[in-house]
Amino acid sequence: MSRADEELDMLVFAAHPDDAEIGMGGTIAKHIRQGRKVGIIDLTYAEMSSNGDVETRQRETAEAADVLGLTVRDNLGLPDRRLSVERDQIDPMVTAIRRYRPRVVFAPYHVDRHPDHIVCSRLTEEAVFNAKLRRYIPELPAWTVNQLYFYFINDAHTPQLLMDVSDVHDIKMNALMAYRSQFLPAGHDADWVETPLTRAYLEQVVARDRLLGQPKGFEYAEGFIPKGPITLDSF
Repeated sequence: MSRADEELDMLVFAAHPDDAEIGMGGTIAKHIRQGRKVGIIDLTYAEMSSNGDVETRQRETAEAADVLGLTVRDNLGLPDRRLSVERDQIDPMVTAIRRYRPRVVFAPYHVDRHPDHIVCSRLTEEAVFNAKLRRYIPELPAWTVNQLYFYFINDAHTPQLLMDVSDVHDIKMNALMAYRSQFLPAGHDADWVETPLTRAYLEQVVARDRLLGQPKGFEYAEGFIPKGPITLDSF
């Protein structure tokens, strides 16, 4: 789903469908509830996933997008497990940033067990930087993103920012439950194999969000690390 020339407040890049929901589904839901326009761009169709297929995953992605209330959900169709920091993969991301003109952009944190998440992080940094260069793809107007943030997918790192998502955590989990082929394949698909995602992964997401919230007394929280300093007018 996408809407032409729709400017966004927040744009989230993810290597695969479900990455953004795992890492910051609550933050997305919270800002949409506040009236913000939020989009997710998946780099690949996750065609190398051990369970499910592209068609199933796309149906699940559309369902998750509806649960969250996204303004935009696009897929760049880059090759799963062959992401690389090359211009032919950076340029579609630059084009997306210039099309949707987001205030802030999000990407996976660069420390993660999945190599594609690591490369997605680097690709997003390159795209955000190049999007502001007026002589880079000069036929498209340059756009400067205010801030780049990194979210966590598979691991719990020490965040520099916390978002209280207690009141929208049910929306996050409902969006994740849309990906039945990934988290609940047993009994739903005869052709399935056990993976880290089928080993109570959603329960681990809940536990991590609880753990992140504990220092501030939140029931659930999501953590972020900014690229560069955060600027404030006052405290």
